[in-house]
Amino acid sequence: MALYTIGEVALLCEVNPVTLRAWQRRYGLLQPLRTHGGHRLFTEEEIDRIREIKRWVDTGVQISKVQKLLAAPAQEMRDGWLAQQETALRYLQQGNINRLHQWVKEHGRDYPAQALATYLFIPLRLRLQSQLAMLSLLDGILINYIAGCLASARKKPGKEALLVGWNVADTTQLWLEGWMASQQGWRVDVLAHALSELQPEMFPGQTLLVWCGAPPLEIQQQQILRWRDAGHNIWLLGI
Repeated sequence: MALYTIGEVALLCEVNPVTLRAWQRRYGLLQPLRTHGGHRLFTEEEIDRIREIKRWVDTGVQISKVQKLLAAPAQEMRDGWLAQQETALRYLQQGNINRLHQWVKEHGRDYPAQALATYLFIPLRLRLQSQLAMLSLLDGILINYIAGCLASARKKPGKEALLVGWNVADTTQLWLEGWMASQQGWRVDVLAHALSELQPEMFPGQTLLVWCGAPPLEIQQQQILRWRDAGHNIWLLGI
């Protein structure tokens, strides 16, 4: 069985040794072995656990909440998200708009944008594709909530950016991408309508966050690289 020192693990997982010690001592997330001299040794299973912890933290989950997520089996987590989708569907079917607003707000406090978009809102919107009225109602509530989140984020220090949709029709997904970007330190404004042809020179001095679908087309990725080589500050979302 291979064993790794804390310094080796820090390099492998890109996590500071001080952070690893805190995850062990303060939160009980790690249980490394010890040498006779008291030095920590980590197994490969423990390294996998560290990487999983890091994935949750990188999506914005508070470290104090990670233990519960690690303890839940994958099927239990999927069932939990599905149950939340059913709750939202019930509010939509009942036309309970006020409760749906509150439901979205509560989840926005408890989970990071990336987790909510990936496991809750995007799957829920897919389920509503054939029910346009309820989908439109949900989208309006989501955009309303996200606009408030972006306004709050703009009051904090961060990097200014303009979010642009490039040849896409899903406006709500564009706002979801902006919400996720705002939790990564961007102070985001959203261009209300997607562009069929993107011309970075139309936005001099602006940092552009570009959403062109998931995944973006190869030709779009190549064009973004050419624009960046030409000096435009452009970041492609969704990859």
